[in-house]
Amino acid sequence: MVHATLHRTLVAACGLVGCFSADAKEAEETTVARVQSITEFDGQDGMNWLVVNDGVMGGLSEGKLTPNPAGTLRFSGMLSLENNGGFSTFRSGDLKLDLSHALGLRVRVKGDGRRYQLRLATDARFRGMEVSFAAEFATQKGEWIEVKVPFASFKGSFRGLDLPEERLDTSKVRRVSVLLGDKKQAPFEAEFDFIRTYGASASKG
Repeated sequence: MVHATLHRTLVAACGLVGCFSADAKEAEETTVARVQSITEFDGQDGMNWLVVNDGVMGGLSEGKLTPNPAGTLRFSGMLSLENNGGFSTFRSGDLKLDLSHALGLRVRVKGDGRRYQLRLATDARFRGMEVSFAAEFATQKGEWIEVKVPFASFKGSFRGLDLPEERLDTSKVRRVSVLLGDKKQAPFEAEFDFIRTYGASASKG
């Protein structure tokens, strides 16, 4: 009788442990990476993309955006170094994004092998003007790839002047841009599928 009672007690205890293990597993499975879409380039994001070339500073570079019915956006043109130029960019309209939950941005892109920049603007100002935070990413010619650009790699600047003391506040993102300025005078072309966040985990609750 004593052995039988002890057996039942052990079985009950094991069952209880099993329940705790199951609960722990379920809690673990509800913890997922929070992914936020910045843009899917499908024309439905309200980002109001606008091309800005170095012509605003006297340069001769030309860039244009071409929407694809498949839901991608092609950025192409000619980078010129004439007249002290050398950049072409496309940027969003005014935004109010809190990306403080994330570690960085993930971009799906089919490029031309050149290095592009992701740029973010916040409330940061230098002499009353908008500070730009930039980080480079590589592309592979003619191949779709996904690249991760950590927020820690973004560096502040203003019109080419490095601002090492400026820190990117990801809770106050006001603009997103993609820029080419690799000092290579040549045609360029990159097709973008999406920009999303990646990184920090949070419980679904």
